[in-house]
Amino acid sequence: MRIVIPGGTGQVGTLLARAFHRDGHAVVVLGRHPSRTPWRFAAWDGRTLGDWARELDDADVVINLAGRSVNCRYTNTNRREILDSRVESTTVVGQAIAASRRPARVWLQASTATIYSHRFDAPNDESSGIIGGAEPDAPASWRFSIDVATAWEDAAVRNVPSGTRLVLLRSAMIMSPDRGGIFATLLGLVRMGLGGPAGNGRQFVSWIHDADFIRAMYWLIEHDELSGAVNVASPNPLPYSQFMRGLQRAAHVPFGLPAARWMLEIGTRVMRTESELVLKSRRVVPQRLVASGFAFDFPTWPPAAADLVARSGETKRP
Repeated sequence: MRIVIPGGTGQVGTLLARAFHRDGHAVVVLGRHPSRTPWRFAAWDGRTLGDWARELDDADVVINLAGRSVNCRYTNTNRREILDSRVESTTVVGQAIAASRRPARVWLQASTATIYSHRFDAPNDESSGIIGGAEPDAPASWRFSIDVATAWEDAAVRNVPSGTRLVLLRSAMIMSPDRGGIFATLLGLVRMGLGGPAGNGRQFVSWIHDADFIRAMYWLIEHDELSGAVNVASPNPLPYSQFMRGLQRAAHVPFGLPAARWMLEIGTRVMRTESELVLKSRRVVPQRLVASGFAFDFPTWPPAAADLVARSGETKRP
């Protein structure tokens, strides 16, 4: 297959490009800043059609991951860049697919499990899940993430050409031992003795092991009956306190200091990020993947954490 990955220079894009390239597929990554990799790189601005669009002429699959990182303070400038970078890049990717010589048969479009409501009572699946933004117990500032996610998905739905199957990837946190990712951050906290409950520790963590994430991408490419929103997450989300305790055990760390909510607010402000990333309860399950026959290699957290910790000492290169 020829697989084009707009916005694929980050951790998730590198994870996928490395796997596809290893398996013998022709991979093209579109990005703003070139890097030396075994796969092809083409420059784009993520906003306007240009020479890069020719890369899509013979693409079988497009996986659009473009968008500014949300790991920042939500200032007015950053909010505008987060939203615009997603909507503009998704719009132009749709235009490029439509204008290509042979439009790709499937477009996997990044979205996020954060689109669902902050809740504890029941999991969010694709059919009965509640889109967030109106929760009485969630700060009003959390509405921004929902607005971004819905605008992101809407841009893809508006611009997908007929004949191309669109899958909206409502992905949970992707756990990979690669440096710079969320797992490396969490493991670093645990090893410093800071892996205790955050807030009350009841908020659910939705996650997926990197091997299952890669296998899910192959599954979605191959299964033509799957289109629209698909939750890409382990079937077993768990409360933050249990999640971190499982990571502590995998890392052989006996304790973790808790962090009260007020401490998190101060700490995330100092780190130039948002406490929502830690405190929101993301209880998401992959109903459609499971119903289609997909089987997880790592459906539960303790074995997944043990594998990731064991691999965390490896040097990851493209």
